[in-house]
Amino acid sequence: MKPVRLTREQSRDQTRQRLLDAAQAVFTKKGFGAASVEDVAADAGYTRGAFYSNFGSKAELLLEVLKRDHDTIMQRLSTIFEDAEASRADLEARVLQYYSECYQDNACFLLWVEAKLHASRDATFRASFNALMRELRQTTTEYIKAFSERVGTPLTMPAEQMALGLIALCDGVQFFYSSDPQSVPAQFAQDVLAQFFRRVALSGSAG
Repeated sequence: MKPVRLTREQSRDQTRQRLLDAAQAVFTKKGFGAASVEDVAADAGYTRGAFYSNFGSKAELLLEVLKRDHDTIMQRLSTIFEDAEASRADLEARVLQYYSECYQDNACFLLWVEAKLHASRDATFRASFNALMRELRQTTTEYIKAFSERVGTPLTMPAEQMALGLIALCDGVQFFYSSDPQSVPAQFAQDVLAQFFRRVALSGSAG
């Protein structure tokens, strides 16, 4: 079978995706600071020139990896609300499952940590990174409001505060689970997240 010839746009997109995949793997393994542009390019099977044809710097590449992960997170959240006919019990169960397991599925967690450290030292990167974090908080806030309306339960605190609390708690649990899984095993971490959401977001629910 004759191979399909990619268009220039398709080829460029394929190159970018391979570089993003390589960056996620290399940054996670070696650390953002220790990894080089050459490391990422070689892992993806490209040259240094190919890297700079697609990204302006290593920091820009890190931000693009995080944006891609952010989009994945938002897609997972959006699927919770896709079924307009879902009962309140089903919706609650889906949200509880998401927040009780999200810490286990975040393959980019260490990269978010490194990005926060890099943002504290680099003003240019900080501006772009903070914009991404604000988008995450705003979108999470909107989903919390949508959840409250769908289940008919008033929130126990402003949605903006709950969004920040949930994001911070998920990050904290992920940190302890990743660094010391013996004292913070999976089930313990899962219970913490599930109970937090149940008590804060669902305390007024029936049943």
